[in-house]
Amino acid sequence: MNSVQGVLTVPANNQLPIAPLGRQHSLRESVTESLRTAIIAGTLEEGTLYSAPALAAAFGVSATPVREAMMDLTREGLVETVKNKGFRITTMSDQELDELTEIRLLLEPPVVGHVAGTVPPSGIKVLRSMANDIVGAARLGDLTAYLAADRIFHAELLRYAGNGQLVELATSLRSRTRLYGLKILSDSNRLANSAQEHHELLDLIETGDGAGAAELMRRHIGHARGLWATGETETPHEEQT
Repeated sequence: MNSVQGVLTVPANNQLPIAPLGRQHSLRESVTESLRTAIIAGTLEEGTLYSAPALAAAFGVSATPVREAMMDLTREGLVETVKNKGFRITTMSDQELDELTEIRLLLEPPVVGHVAGTVPPSGIKVLRSMANDIVGAARLGDLTAYLAADRIFHAELLRYAGNGQLVELATSLRSRTRLYGLKILSDSNRLANSAQEHHELLDLIETGDGAGAAELMRRHIGHARGLWATGETETPHEEQT
């Protein structure tokens, strides 16, 4: 990639490591999802400054939806604006990522255990469809669709606790996590097996096994600092972090 005064500009072939735009959302939403995926999966490098025109050229769109998307991601804590230059991908230390995971472990497993057995059949049906979307995206290697479907699934599940603030906080923490091992798992056809955990979780919730659902959720979140973070199988200790 070319650089002018420390800002990455678009290469001659208009290629940057970002996913193609989807067609099911507005342009701004599609750009946001693609950029979010590129940041979470590490294909847009943390600490690096990107210009909106460079990203827009790679997408084949104007700079306006890219700037709008970057402002959305600024509010999520994934990027920061640099006046008159562009947007820098925020850096997350291992300690910060560990802290995010620790907070999620305190919040989500007990809530998931609490809602087990309370989700009506109609709700289970909706969640099953969402889980299918996650597995389908994993099989296709579509990380943008995978992360979007995963985020929606977990937000929908947590809504059964009846606490909107909890849903918002948990979703924010999930979006800020970096999962640099996802592409490795996808390229090696292992991501789909991991994605099946969503159906296993629903099996436990449907049968009212709160303790089992909470334990699976703890293991699921633990992947964020193990399997999904590095692409390597966790040790038993790492699965409990």
